[in-house]
Amino acid sequence: MKSAILPFFRRFPRLRKQSQWHFLLLFPWFIPLISYWVIGDRYLTHPGTFIWATLLNLVIASGCLFTLDQLTQWVVRRYPNLGQTWQRVWRLLLVFILITPFFILGGIFLYDTFHLFGYHHDPGSTGQILLLNLAANLVSVGIDESVYSLNRWRENTMEKEQLKKVNLQSQYESLKSQVNPHFLFNSLNSLSSLIADEPARAEEFVDEMSKVYRYLLQTNEGELTTLATELTFIQSYFHLLKTRYGSGITLEVSVAEPYLSYQLPPLTLQMLVENAVKHNVIHANKPLLIEIKTTQVGRLLVRNNLQQKTGRVASNQVGLTNIMAKYRLLAQSDPIVTSDSSYFTVALPLLEPKSSG
Repeated sequence: MKSAILPFFRRFPRLRKQSQWHFLLLFPWFIPLISYWVIGDRYLTHPGTFIWATLLNLVIASGCLFTLDQLTQWVVRRYPNLGQTWQRVWRLLLVFILITPFFILGGIFLYDTFHLFGYHHDPGSTGQILLLNLAANLVSVGIDESVYSLNRWRENTMEKEQLKKVNLQSQYESLKSQVNPHFLFNSLNSLSSLIADEPARAEEFVDEMSKVYRYLLQTNEGELTTLATELTFIQSYFHLLKTRYGSGITLEVSVAEPYLSYQLPPLTLQMLVENAVKHNVIHANKPLLIEIKTTQVGRLLVRNNLQQKTGRVASNQVGLTNIMAKYRLLAQSDPIVTSDSSYFTVALPLLEPKSSG
């Protein structure tokens, strides 16, 4: 029986916590006060009048509170952000100023029409009630908005802290994903094959490999790096890949010079190149082409031709999710990811360098 009743009640709209507190803290003294103001001394001297008038006014006030609560939730859903405070506040004021007089005047009309509890209409008293109601509306909206803004600020702060944790974790995972036995083994294996036959290339390989590891170990010190610095690193990183895969992989870079001083999160390009290598077939007869180029609207496009490996490739959660987290931490728009039958493309926002002045 209990399991059948609970779903029925869950279908009813729930009151916000602010409205629940209004009910608990305001109604116990407000309902008797307004009842006395409307009915007069009879409200206190006749027990029957006290009980039934209190119940009637409680029903009217509860209906008003419920209506205000649902409309307030609707306004808040439409304008939830701290930057939309003014749009939210004036709409809430409008809702309160229109709805509460409707219930007050409706209750007075009910009292006057049926002469409940000996009521006689007094325009002066009604005016005082409406004036008091206006002041109460201003206070209620002010308190509600203060509580809401404080909660939103706290949520935003916690979300930012969480994003910072995600960013730190992504940096650690990105570093760990490269400084691992497989990557080191592949690099050393490529090096060993060069030492005996091509010592000059082996020396060059060691030099580029040291640049890669130096960048990986040092780059996490800052939130941003310049595109020029990132591209220099990618050339060293790609040298290791080219040594290993030969003609099976190609990198084309076409970046307009003015954008070289623009900024982006470090290791972003490395993550995208790594993902392209990880998820696609690389073969001399079927080369993987990776392109890095800028657009006229100041975005950096990183794309590769699609030739996905058969079977599922295990993911270590490093890549697009972490790149997205880094951009959100910087309060920037998300990268745009598109994929069709031929290409996988990621459009990265580039951040303008801050002027020294």
